[in-house]
Amino acid sequence: MKLNNAFFEKNSIALLIGILVVVAIGGIVEIVPTFYLENTIEKVSGERPYTPLELLGRDIYVREGCYNCHSQMIRALRDEVERYGHYSLAAESMYDHPFQWGSKRTGPDLARVGGKYSDEWHRQHLSDPRSVVPESIMPPYAFLAKTPLKFDHVDEDLIANRRVGVPYTDDEIKDAKADIYAQTHPDSDEVDAFQKRYPKAVARDFDGNPETISEMDALIAYLQMLGTLVDFSVYNASDNLR
Repeated sequence: MKLNNAFFEKNSIALLIGILVVVAIGGIVEIVPTFYLENTIEKVSGERPYTPLELLGRDIYVREGCYNCHSQMIRALRDEVERYGHYSLAAESMYDHPFQWGSKRTGPDLARVGGKYSDEWHRQHLSDPRSVVPESIMPPYAFLAKTPLKFDHVDEDLIANRRVGVPYTDDEIKDAKADIYAQTHPDSDEVDAFQKRYPKAVARDFDGNPETISEMDALIAYLQMLGTLVDFSVYNASDNLR
């Protein structure tokens, strides 16, 4: 059947109705299946909320516009999986507000950058990107190492995240400032309690300067945990289909 385009082109009301019908059909096709799913997020073990230091590092990552050049979404395509690692799961972003998925990549995807490089490499890369990646067009962020991290109100950040669904406990909120100190001072007596609250969290001097807790500490702590919480050596996608 041949559609007479001229009819729609000459009748704005008919064109508007046609658009609404097409959009409605598309919306129904996308939305209805979700009503038959118990959960749209995969069941995985290992995921936890960000530590207070990682959370502030993520805020710095967003503040400096890192998301404009780096996605955190590995697609289920062979070339992406071979380059970056296991494709991204929705569960890995369940505590992100907003999530960092995207398609813009001036630089590489960072979904699995955690543990790939040393803290020293990150410090050098952030301070002088072209010293480690000659073709990089990333601006330098050396000032982060000289900028003390402001965390007097980090407990309020945790409270705000809890209001949108991140399961921070009262104890985690109460100890938020102490946990930032513990994560940047591996010899602290509070490290064991901190790591009990945040499994797989690493405690060390990320910026290489034990005299201060800097924004560089927070950003590197955030980068070093990306993609490290789910053990993909035992993860089985088919388990979520049962």
